[in-house]
Amino acid sequence: MQGMNWKRELTIASALLAGGLFVIPVGVYLVGQRFFGEYADGGVLTLAERIWSDFLTLRPAAWVLVLGPYLIVLLLRGIRRLWWPKKL
Repeated sequence: MQGMNWKRELTIASALLAGGLFVIPVGVYLVGQRFFGEYADGGVLTLAERIWSDFLTLRPAAWVLVLGPYLIVLLLRGIRRLWWPKKL
């Protein structure tokens, strides 16, 4: 069995976590603005700050939102392993 490349995995996890912290809030804001109108409490930075504070106070919805990109990658990897197992 091939060993896991921890440096590569850490890079992927860090990039996806950064995306979850900085890109996802902007996406949520833009989609919400398009479908629901202006965010009542302010702009995109206000929404991002709220997500970040909820993340730091361990609110599950914020954790799912921030970790979502990495969790999706892990899910797709697991499906790929089940669907197409490596041949010996």
